[in-house]
Amino acid sequence: MRIEYLHASKYGNGAAVAAAFKKQMAAKGVDVDVHHIRDVRPAELSLADLYVFSSPGRFGRPIGGMRRFLKKVRLPAGTRYAILTTEAAPKPHRKTGRIPTDEELAKYQRVRSVMNEILQGKGLVKVGEDKIHVTGLKGPLEDGWETKAEAFVAEICANLEESETAPERAPREASAA
Repeated sequence: MRIEYLHASKYGNGAAVAAAFKKQMAAKGVDVDVHHIRDVRPAELSLADLYVFSSPGRFGRPIGGMRRFLKKVRLPAGTRYAILTTEAAPKPHRKTGRIPTDEELAKYQRVRSVMNEILQGKGLVKVGEDKIHVTGLKGPLEDGWETKAEAFVAEICANLEESETAPERAPREASAA
């Protein structure tokens, strides 16, 4: 299996996550090529079984360079992808001290949803997504981020195994209808 990991790290947080992902996948015998988006052309990506896109969040959206990159990506419909972002950690409300819920955060943190909209609009198929929080503007990454990266690797591997068998079932399901 071959994976292309494309990130837009500005302060090194996304690059650190990409390196951890590569190391964990290598332990499973999977080849991962990691590239910063400024080093590759979106219309000329190498062939891979899976593409992982990673962007930091800026004002609740993926950075502009990643949005432009994704809009220019040319991959066949049905190509599998995953998203692993680095986003600002939620902070307690100044007056109440309450941490926002995931539903409240979803109104303002749209990094993954924007990336999904672009990629699914091209007919690509998502096999996983997650986020790793950054505790300050330039880092560091949240405590335990390596564990989240390991869980993401496990999710990707499980979903890829599941999707490997799905095409074999599809013709039988179609003929039964």
